[in-house]
Amino acid sequence: MSYELPILRALMDHFKSMPGIGEKTARRLAFAILYMGSEEVKGFAEVLLRVKEKVRFCAICGNLAESEICGICKDSSRESSLVCVVERPGDLYVFEKTGRFRGRYHVLHGVLSPLDGVGPEKLNLEGLKDRVEREGIEELIIATNPSVEGDTTALYICELLKDCDIKITRPARGIPLGSTLEYIDGNTLSKAIESREPI
Repeated sequence: MSYELPILRALMDHFKSMPGIGEKTARRLAFAILYMGSEEVKGFAEVLLRVKEKVRFCAICGNLAESEICGICKDSSRESSLVCVVERPGDLYVFEKTGRFRGRYHVLHGVLSPLDGVGPEKLNLEGLKDRVEREGIEELIIATNPSVEGDTTALYICELLKDCDIKITRPARGIPLGSTLEYIDGNTLSKAIESREPI
């Protein structure tokens, strides 16, 4: 017989459905909520709702934004001729933390993965082609993760843009094969960008 409260189990299950959270972490988070004060829980719930209501994708690059255009695309001091292509908004923040990249970004929102049903139409690829043709981009750094899917996506982008007059590079392979950008330290990432190589 289980003595677990159904409502607490439901909370744990919600946490467990998030990427990277297993049973033990879900339990810890659920109990942390349980021990929070009522006002603190209300504030937490309000922030969750506000995030869902107000955060959207930038109409230009696909980054997270609270208005139609994100802060990076609005920033006139950024180098508009240099664009770094990343898989997800979280990867963009990793680059920003290094403080070394002053170009702009393009967020794909995933990678090609036919086995998972992710084809080109599910990614922000047409938006990328439109930008290259419209914005006078001179160099595209394809910073997809060094994985089979990331490399496949990079090659697809090269094929998509083969008729465009643009330099396409990839960060140097100081990034370990099979790792994700989210867990790469800033120095390694900076060096990889500085030593980028043509595709």
